[in-house]
Amino acid sequence: MSKIGETILQLDLKALEHNYRFLRSKLAAKTKFLAVVKAFAYGSDMVTIAQKLESLGVDYFAVAYTKEGVLLRKSGIKIPILVLHPQPINFTELIDHSLEPNLYSSKILKLFLEVAKQKGQTNYPVHLKFNTGLNRLGFLENDIANIAEQLKETDELKIISFFSHLAASEDLSEKAFSLNQIDRFKKICKVLHQKLGYTPFRHMLNTSGIINYPEAQFEMVRSGIGLYGYGNSKAVDSKLVPVATLKTIISQIHKIESNESVGYNRAYKSEKPRTTATLPLGHADGIGRHYGNGKTYVSINGKNAPIIGNVCMDMIMVDVTDIDCQEGDEVLVFGQNQSAEDFASSVNTISYELLTAISSRVKRVIVNS
Repeated sequence: MSKIGETILQLDLKALEHNYRFLRSKLAAKTKFLAVVKAFAYGSDMVTIAQKLESLGVDYFAVAYTKEGVLLRKSGIKIPILVLHPQPINFTELIDHSLEPNLYSSKILKLFLEVAKQKGQTNYPVHLKFNTGLNRLGFLENDIANIAEQLKETDELKIISFFSHLAASEDLSEKAFSLNQIDRFKKICKVLHQKLGYTPFRHMLNTSGIINYPEAQFEMVRSGIGLYGYGNSKAVDSKLVPVATLKTIISQIHKIESNESVGYNRAYKSEKPRTTATLPLGHADGIGRHYGNGKTYVSINGKNAPIIGNVCMDMIMVDVTDIDCQEGDEVLVFGQNQSAEDFASSVNTISYELLTAISSRVKRVIVNS
């Protein structure tokens, strides 16, 4: 039996490479690949993941906020980094670290242009996002004239790309909506190309878009969750390998008599004698209270052990009555043999939320580097 000794998040870089190569195989040779490494690379280890992906030949990275991009630059990452949701307060720092902002509104465009002028920039690379139906961030079609007006008499900025985001690329029942988004994006780009007099590259597809709408890969695609082993469908998941595996150990085993309770608020009460195990993992580590009270399970020595009672801040209790185990034994929470998507779906959420919730206090262990 394995003795890992503590709760760890194991990160498999061979799995990362496999996923990248699988997704890359779906693209034309000339199509650029942007790897999304925001939110600590979906809850894993942003620097380690980015360094590996840079060595594999990705063309771009994307982060959500400036401070994430700064961390990558300070860690030696050289390739372009798109900041998807830059805040004006960080514009100076963004330029100082050669990061490329997504300018998504006339206000943001104006403010960034002012900072670029103050810092004496020429042809500073920026990206323009257009809202084609997600209704989150982005210019609208009727902003095109204003964009052209703001840019026609300045040489401080250079538009590197136009992009948009599909709202339901994984849901083929929404195919008509997705195709309409793609068509709208094409029309926007065509008009902008004419007004600007030069041709930025385009990108719209996320992981599910790469799989379901390859005809819209344009000059670049963006992949996040797929790189980490999840493809938003069972069929695609079977082709990918989870990068992150969350493991913990058994701290203590208890014998519970009939009518005894376990944990806060006596949420679990035994109907007959049971054996329980306490694990050093709780909602402060990213396993929320909603996973408790029999909603899901962990795996111990190849058998399922349901989580019982309320999840505590630093501990969960599981039923091991029918499992041959002892204190110190390894426990699999999710990973290559037990999907984070399945674990998350037990409480009607998604792998994205579970993965990005794993606390920084959980030790990251790199394998197959």
